[in-house]
Amino acid sequence: MTSRTARTFRLPDLGEGLTEAGLVQWLVAVGDTIATDQAIAEVETAKSVVELPSPFAGVVTALHGRPGDSIDVGAPVLEVSDRATTAEPTASAAAHEAYREEERAGSGNVLIGYGTTERTGSGRRRRPVTGPAAPALAAPAAPAAPAARTIDDTPATADADTRRPVAVRSPLVRRLARDLGLDVHAITPTGHDGAVTRADVLAAAVDSAVAGAAAHHRETTDADVEGLPVVRRERLSPLRKAVGATLTRSRSEIPEATVWVDVDATELWTLRAQMAPDGGAAPSITALLARFVLIALEEHPVLASRLSDDASELISFDGVNLGVAADTDRGLLVPVIPRAHVLTVEQLDSALRELATDARAGGLPPERLRGSTFTLNNYGSLGVDGSAAIINHPDVAILGIGRILERPWVVDGQIVARRILQLSLVFDHRVCDGGYAARFLRRVVDLIEHPLRAFGRV
Repeated sequence: MTSRTARTFRLPDLGEGLTEAGLVQWLVAVGDTIATDQAIAEVETAKSVVELPSPFAGVVTALHGRPGDSIDVGAPVLEVSDRATTAEPTASAAAHEAYREEERAGSGNVLIGYGTTERTGSGRRRRPVTGPAAPALAAPAAPAAPAARTIDDTPATADADTRRPVAVRSPLVRRLARDLGLDVHAITPTGHDGAVTRADVLAAAVDSAVAGAAAHHRETTDADVEGLPVVRRERLSPLRKAVGATLTRSRSEIPEATVWVDVDATELWTLRAQMAPDGGAAPSITALLARFVLIALEEHPVLASRLSDDASELISFDGVNLGVAADTDRGLLVPVIPRAHVLTVEQLDSALRELATDARAGGLPPERLRGSTFTLNNYGSLGVDGSAAIINHPDVAILGIGRILERPWVVDGQIVARRILQLSLVFDHRVCDGGYAARFLRRVVDLIEHPLRAFGRV
């Protein structure tokens, strides 16, 4: 005996506190037959653009959303109909159950590969579907409203897809959520055991306040601004929201200070040209400066440390994961070179070129966009000399590099043309004072102005 089984694939838990994804393009269309783990869409998270695989096989009966839309975690993505035999479970049913286990575990793995079944012969369909929506294209389903705002530790008894189980270990956290009028089921937990923490509740309260202020702003500005009609209103992408949240947190939590200096980079400029291998290209200025920075961080490791969440402890590391700011069509990304302190200039140069290419192509996996302990920002490549950079939280420092220009410079009492660049160090004043930061910066300056002193270590 067989029967038609309709399945709704909902956007899974993305991990790392992400609550939505932007739909870039469909890779399937209504009427297509898909296999388990086949990529059905490309979505943009706050980290990167990735393929979204289906947890089950069947015939696509509806697609929810159009390219450019944002899809919330738990909202429908597509619907699939298949023939299931009631006598014995099908492979797709087992695959779907494996997917649900991944989703309930909150691992984030469900976004980039479920591990549900071995891939079958036909492979993935890569045909983008970007044309006008067909009539069968279903409108995104509105999320079900909770029956009542309750703060408890038990799973809701309503719809398991819209009311997920939560844990609130502390009565103080439970009371805080109640006092703020928040539904704990709508709060993303970050506790090590999956529990909602005080910080989670406060972050949700801020988000709620910002959303309310934005709604009020829309109501008061939709007509016009001093006689100017509104042309369009665009929803921020997940990346822009994530960047905004990180930078806002950085500015609100970190008492930052800045020191800067103009550097004579003439000798480095000359030496770099001599470092090109036969038939090859010389290492980039960024690679050379990165190596000098890593040498200086060995002597000033506090600037590559982190503060604990409550800012009561300084956490030091054996080495440096170097974040490198990259300007892309999607916005600012900070890909990371892990254990950069063990790399040579040539290896750093190769890693930087690879990261820049992958970042601009949107092909960096999420794990390459986290874990930095110090950030380098070469805004000189954008044609500017200086910048009031914002620390990439949870780092405690960022070094900015301006463009290298020929400028008049006094050498031995004579005004001559030299290659000058400006360095700007922004640091968390909680972890060190200005003297420590200045000594680190002067060490970098010394290596730039006298690069042969570091040659043995380059």
